[in-house]
Amino acid sequence: MNKLWKAGPETHDDSPRDSLDLEGHDREETTNAPNEHTRLLPNRVESTNYLSPDDPAVSPYNLWSVRVVRYLTILFTILTFVWWTILLISAFVTPPGFHTRGSGFFSFSYTSLALANLLFTLIFFAIPSKAVQILSIIMGGLLLVDAVLLISVEKTRHEEGWVGMVSVLWALLMAVWTLLTDRLVAWGKSEEEERLTGRAETRRTLGQWTAVLISTISMVLLALAVLLTFCTLILRALDAGLAPPGKLYWVDGDKYTIHVYCHGNHTDSKGTRLPTVLFEGGEGTVEDGLWQFANTAIQNGSISRYCFVDRPGLAWSDTAPSPLSAGMAVEAVSEALTRAGEVGPWVLASAGIGSIYSRILSARYSTDVKGIVLIDPLHEDYLDDVGSPGRGLLLWIRGIISPLGLDRIPGSLLKGRTKEDRVWGKSAYQTGKFLFAKLQENLVADTLSKRDLASSTAIQNPDVPLNLISSGVKIREDSGWEEKQRDLSHLTRKLQHWDIVNEAPHQVWDTHEGRDIIEKRLRELVYAA
Repeated sequence: MNKLWKAGPETHDDSPRDSLDLEGHDREETTNAPNEHTRLLPNRVESTNYLSPDDPAVSPYNLWSVRVVRYLTILFTILTFVWWTILLISAFVTPPGFHTRGSGFFSFSYTSLALANLLFTLIFFAIPSKAVQILSIIMGGLLLVDAVLLISVEKTRHEEGWVGMVSVLWALLMAVWTLLTDRLVAWGKSEEEERLTGRAETRRTLGQWTAVLISTISMVLLALAVLLTFCTLILRALDAGLAPPGKLYWVDGDKYTIHVYCHGNHTDSKGTRLPTVLFEGGEGTVEDGLWQFANTAIQNGSISRYCFVDRPGLAWSDTAPSPLSAGMAVEAVSEALTRAGEVGPWVLASAGIGSIYSRILSARYSTDVKGIVLIDPLHEDYLDDVGSPGRGLLLWIRGIISPLGLDRIPGSLLKGRTKEDRVWGKSAYQTGKFLFAKLQENLVADTLSKRDLASSTAIQNPDVPLNLISSGVKIREDSGWEEKQRDLSHLTRKLQHWDIVNEAPHQVWDTHEGRDIIEKRLRELVYAA
């Protein structure tokens, strides 16, 4: 009896204990199994008691989904940085396949925007903010409209190419990714705080509030940049409606187009064939000043016909791949003229730095050149100033901020700037294409372009009639300018006249006396030929 009585309780006591041990063992295995709530610091959170909100274990990084998103954000940042680097190099040396017929500055700005967005996301990853989410939605909406504008307008689509399309779409995707990331982290933070502390934390430390403020200000600046870029794109879309007066011709293996415009008759009233005057603009475009002068010269009977070709990146012409020397630009101009069916003979009239291009053209195609008129030309010794590193840096900085339209937008709204002003007139220098063309000119002015000019000078036909017209104002301002003008008067053996227009600025045609002298010298060359 005693044994039975004692055995009964032992058997009765062992069964529940074994059952509890088995259940506890199963519960422990279930607890240790990897799941969404696997912690980075498991030894700190195994306690059944709630943790302090300030405990490092209370972190959204405890969730695998949050950690995976962070790793993907780092990957996207690396990819964006590689693309940003390629676009940065493209401004100086264009890699194969990366040439854009616009400036390339829009692609670079969109990529910079995406890179900045991702960097701010990584820096403030664990501190989500409602303001950042709202600004991400606004920025994404504006980028979507930007993408639609770039793709739907034929001219912008032509200029930006696949590089621009990829850049704006990537910036749009990264804006959406930033929004989703911030929302996921906000959810993960709330989830872990409720699990580990008993409630979602609404308070923030001073450091957290500072981080939220900095991240919000950063996103405001990025959203403002997108808004300004959007306004600039609207101006570009409006400018696309301004048709070129001439025609566009593909050059350099159909990589880009060059604008050629000709006006007038090949012969005079007696049927005699006369040379065509080929104008080359100076620091600006031919359309801004010389175009009106040329039309007046035809009306006065001083010349019979004229042509002008916009160098790569100016007015309606596309930009060329980098590097682009003066000799390369002349080859593009010559090819465009040939495709247009213009074969000369020519009288070359050029101003400022345009004289560099005319001199190269004259030397390479001397049999077709019947005379040269240099209007306050730039001497090759001044190419050092054109190619100075400081000037190049300034052009590059102005170029990368040109998509913001900081000067174009106020000019259009407050100063009444028109399409003509922005495409070829007084505001053309503000466009990305113009700045990119000047940057290309700067990069090789003292090297490749100077070499091209030196070789052309050596083979210049010495019997081509030459007229030199100089600015009296420029000579008085620069003591060395007169000496360099005198040197250019010996470009050929047939200097006919060297005129110094006392009151004329560098743009000699801006004065009545200057226009009269230029027209007179052109008439002499055209009819003498």
